[in-house]
Amino acid sequence: MTSNAQRFTVGLTGGIGSGKTTVANLFGELGASLVDTDAIAHELTVPGGLAIDAIRERFGAGFIDASGAMDRARMRSHVFGNAGARHELEAILHPLIRSQTARAAEAATGAYIIFVVPLLVESGTWVGRTSRVLVVDCEEEVQIGRVMRRNGLQRHEVEAIMAAQASRFARLAVADDVIENNDGNAALPPLVQALHARYLALADAAG
Repeated sequence: MTSNAQRFTVGLTGGIGSGKTTVANLFGELGASLVDTDAIAHELTVPGGLAIDAIRERFGAGFIDASGAMDRARMRSHVFGNAGARHELEAILHPLIRSQTARAAEAATGAYIIFVVPLLVESGTWVGRTSRVLVVDCEEEVQIGRVMRRNGLQRHEVEAIMAAQASRFARLAVADDVIENNDGNAALPPLVQALHARYLALADAAG
């Protein structure tokens, strides 16, 4: 296996409801190694997670639930619209996410690595760190409808979440590759397979 500095890597992102997780899993089924930053962040905040002590110290015991995990609902409510609190939480989580992401990448055995980074654009640190950026994109009305059905939210709630994320334009501006996902999951496999073949060739060339 080549070193991560030489390995072919893809940063995969997309807005809420775009289908990025489904796309990532399809790549995983084809043999790509997936490193999911959201999953890593979750692991950091479960009982005994590496971020729990720092979160308790900074935000108080009220943000840790009875199981010893971060109270996600309370934290989400606290940081949403509160930039100072959000930055404080990010200051705890982001260095740990970076180190755990690097560790997962070192252990990856696939032909190439896909870093699943929902906030790739928003973080300001991912663009340029991967060989290519893949954006899963869809029309905003499709996006809103999916999230309303999936999460049981009202339209204004979905729009507020979308407003807090990077715009569709900002994501597409950094994309090397785009998967359009307006037609549902059944249309995705051939699109993923075509890109997977391309990525295998690029990974081999980078080898």
